[in-house]
Amino acid sequence: MAGEFVRVGQIVGAFGLKGELKVEPLTDADDRFLAGTRLRLNGDWVTVKSMRMHKGRPLVKIDGIEDMTAAEKLRWQYLEAPPLTEAEMEEGEYLVEDLIGMKVITVEGDDIGKVEDVLPYPAQDVLKVGDVLIPMVEEFVIEVDLEKEIITVKLLPGMLGD
Repeated sequence: MAGEFVRVGQIVGAFGLKGELKVEPLTDADDRFLAGTRLRLNGDWVTVKSMRMHKGRPLVKIDGIEDMTAAEKLRWQYLEAPPLTEAEMEEGEYLVEDLIGMKVITVEGDDIGKVEDVLPYPAQDVLKVGDVLIPMVEEFVIEVDLEKEIITVKLLPGMLGD
């Protein structure tokens, strides 16, 4: 990450002849790619001219990229944006950097460990706690206490490798 910006997408290729970018989103906030949005690319500000979805992935057109050759040169680059403020986040949404390092306990009080990473899977994000992967859905994540830095989870038998 560059300074106070967060990565919101990675360019994975060009699409078509007019310079559209295939973007792998690194955020659930699809509005990060809407027309008129300003993002950072290689440290410079760019403006999104248009965005449409194709096979579940945003196709983004940005100012200054007018053909496939220019778009291909941006492959594997990251699009960055200022982090969302708490006021912009909905209930149940958390910043990845807030979750990493939090203690994870079961509803029974067993300490599982600390969140090492938050993996962005297509259906939902997944908490990585050691070798344990916990989907970030209400069925498993009972409570996230940002102040106490504790995540309470309810696991199915076998999720801990028992």
